[in-house]
Amino acid sequence: MQKVLLIDDDVELLEMLKEYLEQESFDVQVAHDGVAGAQMVLQQSFDIVVLDVMMPKLNGIETLKAIRHHSNVPVIMLTAKGDNTDRIIGLELGADDYVPKPSSPREIVARIRAILRRVKPWDDVLENIGTANVKMSVGALTIWPAQRLVEWDSQPVTLTSTEFNLLEILAKHAGQVVTKQDLSQLALGRPLARFDRSIDVHLSSVRHKLGLLPDGRQCIQTVFRLGYQLLKD
Repeated sequence: MQKVLLIDDDVELLEMLKEYLEQESFDVQVAHDGVAGAQMVLQQSFDIVVLDVMMPKLNGIETLKAIRHHSNVPVIMLTAKGDNTDRIIGLELGADDYVPKPSSPREIVARIRAILRRVKPWDDVLENIGTANVKMSVGALTIWPAQRLVEWDSQPVTLTSTEFNLLEILAKHAGQVVTKQDLSQLALGRPLARFDRSIDVHLSSVRHKLGLLPDGRQCIQTVFRLGYQLLKD
């Protein structure tokens, strides 16, 4: 069973979501504040975390910072509807996706499944050891899809699950423009909503983590009104 941690101070909402997730065959644990939630991530292994922004003791943004100091576990943020500032800050700090509140348990489960489908379990890697060393190389960039590992100029690069998904998609289509709509569908598992800046923020983070090309250009280029392109050289 895939293990989910829910962090929210809304006890009633948390219990409802927990029950719904358990009916969908997830192993669910809960924390009612950010301090407890961050400690649980340090002490246990989870497949994904669902984290509310507005909480006592330690808000969701600070909790995400604490989690990212020690773990790259996928994180979905629950944000107030229309609060773009919290969404962008959360994405910049390494959240994989967000769901505006109020939202239905069904939507949250759909987002969880979309992210988990794109995170290849280590058990699968071990079972398919013959393909574990298969890699993609584009200039200074090297990706091992099975292990979800990335190197730039032979140096390891730490990415969140969504950042990895986006970079892998661009690498598979190196030299070609990939639309934001396609990136959202393939990497996040959902259509790109109007005014949604998630893809832009994630790829800004990836650019920051990767190096520059010898001529000083970014390896991921924005193609105005079309999408993004990973340069081949």
